[in-house]
Amino acid sequence: MRLSRRAVLAGAGAVAVGRQPAQAAQPLLLRRGINLWPWFSLTREHPAPRTDYDWPPFQLDRPVPTERDLSLQRRAGFDFVRLPVDPGPFLAATPTVRAALLDQLITAVALARVQDLAVIVNLHANAATHYWTPNRLFSGPGAPGFPAYRDLVEEIAGLLGRLGPRRLAFEPVNEPPQSCGALEWDDMQRRLLAAARGAAPGLTLLATGACGSMIAGLPALRARTLAAFEPLLFTFHFYEPYVFSHQGARWMSEPFYPVLNAVPWPAAQGNLATTLAAVRTRMETTGQPPLGSGAATYREAERVLKQYFEAQPARPFIDGYLRQVADWAKREGVEPGRVLMGEFGALRSGAGIAAAGADDRARYVRDVRQSAEELGFPWAFWNLFDSMGLIDDVSRRPDPTMIAALGLRMPD
Repeated sequence: MRLSRRAVLAGAGAVAVGRQPAQAAQPLLLRRGINLWPWFSLTREHPAPRTDYDWPPFQLDRPVPTERDLSLQRRAGFDFVRLPVDPGPFLAATPTVRAALLDQLITAVALARVQDLAVIVNLHANAATHYWTPNRLFSGPGAPGFPAYRDLVEEIAGLLGRLGPRRLAFEPVNEPPQSCGALEWDDMQRRLLAAARGAAPGLTLLATGACGSMIAGLPALRARTLAAFEPLLFTFHFYEPYVFSHQGARWMSEPFYPVLNAVPWPAAQGNLATTLAAVRTRMETTGQPPLGSGAATYREAERVLKQYFEAQPARPFIDGYLRQVADWAKREGVEPGRVLMGEFGALRSGAGIAAAGADDRARYVRDVRQSAEELGFPWAFWNLFDSMGLIDDVSRRPDPTMIAALGLRMPD
């Protein structure tokens, strides 16, 4: 399906003009969604000292959803998608290249909406790049890239706003890096929301707390003071306990995560001795013997796993965390349906990752999903593709075990 940005905007303009005033105060209603990373992520940046990207800027072999993929997600029961977008290629581009990238983005939004999927466009800066990183763009008021980032927020909001507010939202930042409760994040978020709102009066915007959008960042987020930016949703991410959800993750800063595997969910489904044996086997296989070069890593893995099994996390552990979100929403006068759990999930085994077993992963995802739904929170599963994905990247068919865990139906 090929649509130019001009054609999409022109087709939406007449409809948006008639609808926007009546809907301006009503935020987008969501229920069950899925993230579409890395459609506009995983870049081909030139090495330092250059700060630009090859063309096309996104990796050619990354999985990209097709019209059929999106149709399958809708038939499974998803009603929206969250589309993470790395701002780096847009910020580094010449005006001509930037216009071409914006064309691609608007076309992607149109492709999802044709399948009757609402879309959240999320600017999702990548800390693994060497220049256009979260620290450079929005780590503080003096971040060198913040003015350009704010301008990009304004530009994208304006384009989305011209499509009309129906089934469309914009999330200006993913996982702000400021510490929990940092006042500077409140100031920076207000600037970004103001830029977006000025460009798109009726578009639903998303606000979040500092601390990587974790629940710990919510207490300092004063929703009542953001009324000027309505229509507004609020979002947080949930991966607790990380020892389970991120076992095997090679991108975590702590060196013990890549060797963790066979951590059960709930903890009572296994025991410390069995999991430590699996960790030792993993370390021997990867050339980090626990009694040799990997001794320090093994000791740390042993320490966190002892804590895990002593705590015996299960569904009540998740309920306790998410009740903190419910308490925050009640205090701030925010209806639960306006609080989005924008990411949750767990690594699966495969592609060199020895992580959770399929049954453990399904139990965890089911517990998190059910806990969120019982509290009235909409959610977006991470992810459609990759090592935390819902579908097989080759067959493009959803995993029936995960479909069941998400409370969906296997599409025909």
